[in-house]
Amino acid sequence: MRPWRLKGRELLPVVQGGMGVGVSAGGLAGAVAALGGVGTVSSVDLRRLHPDLMAQTSHLESGKEPDARERINAANLVALDREIQRARLISQGRGMVAVNIMKALSAYEIYVRQSLESGADAVVVGAGLPLDLPELAKDHPGTALIPILSDARGVQLIVKKWEKKGRLPDAIVIEHPRLAGGHLGAAKVADLQDPRFNFENVIPQSLEFFKSAGLEGKIPLIAAGGISSREDILRLQGLGTAAVQMGTAFAVTQECDADPAFKQVLANATPEDVVEFISVAGLPARGVRTHWLNKYLRVEPKLKAVAHVKDRCNMAFDCLAHCGLRDGKSDMGQFCIDQQLAHAWEGDQQRGLFFRGAGALPFGKDIRSVHDLLSWMVAGNRPAEPVPSDAFKTGALA
Repeated sequence: MRPWRLKGRELLPVVQGGMGVGVSAGGLAGAVAALGGVGTVSSVDLRRLHPDLMAQTSHLESGKEPDARERINAANLVALDREIQRARLISQGRGMVAVNIMKALSAYEIYVRQSLESGADAVVVGAGLPLDLPELAKDHPGTALIPILSDARGVQLIVKKWEKKGRLPDAIVIEHPRLAGGHLGAAKVADLQDPRFNFENVIPQSLEFFKSAGLEGKIPLIAAGGISSREDILRLQGLGTAAVQMGTAFAVTQECDADPAFKQVLANATPEDVVEFISVAGLPARGVRTHWLNKYLRVEPKLKAVAHVKDRCNMAFDCLAHCGLRDGKSDMGQFCIDQQLAHAWEGDQQRGLFFRGAGALPFGKDIRSVHDLLSWMVAGNRPAEPVPSDAFKTGALA
């Protein structure tokens, strides 16, 4: 298995995907980077990880104060800086610390600027085409800029647009919407099965474009979605990728910043438990059929039938630039995504929205360490089986 290089650094060929709200914060990102990989902080609503910031802002969610949005955003910027610094402290200069920022966020631009100012090694952008990222990062040439795309047409568009602005992507994540978790890079659920997204198509087509454009060997590709074994990494490197990105596999590690109950929901989910639907952001999404999601999917047609423009955002800070619930868009989801993802992060199985990829997990239902995961995926060293949680009760260790 080959290591890869990004901005002059040699790295393990594994990138930890960004997962919000709060699922991949400084703890997880730092643990991955410390072992030589790319650890990723998800930028959205990180104040939830900081009791002092929540104490300053939770009352503002009623929307009664005119500057509520500005104050909540300010708290989230403080939290983002804290989590980047926490990850950097844990990593001790090893690997790289990235920040994932959804283009669909209303605070996208200020999150990008804060990430750059806080010293993130890379900025990763998905959920939209980040055509403006080179301008936003023009004063930070040392920071890696990494868009997330799903097909070769998107790769060509971004590269051509960025090249005119004097900057190339430092790497590109190729995310397969039929396999990944969370928000997916397709226009509608029916498109998830389109063969144009298959790695066997996208990767060779993108590499051929690089060759024809005189960019061969200059933009590493990172495959994302459905990766659960060392063999998957070797197969994808054989297709021409430099590295892979994994999300759910890291979400069920001990170092993941979410509640243990969150990890159990993802680890225990069967293929039949995983479902696709349209998010409030207007993008297809994939998650676990928990109590809340089952109930929502049952009533979704009724909610869409009465969709109407709201006076304000449920949470007062308008996390999304375009929100189906707030903007009354009947072709988009009709729920508050920040609330539901936050409930999941807290481990609330009744009210949470639990995003999950479609693939199997490297350790099945076991919650293992980042070290165990990377040791198994990269070196092929199968860690010892974990001690059962009830071993001491049953006398199994006697």
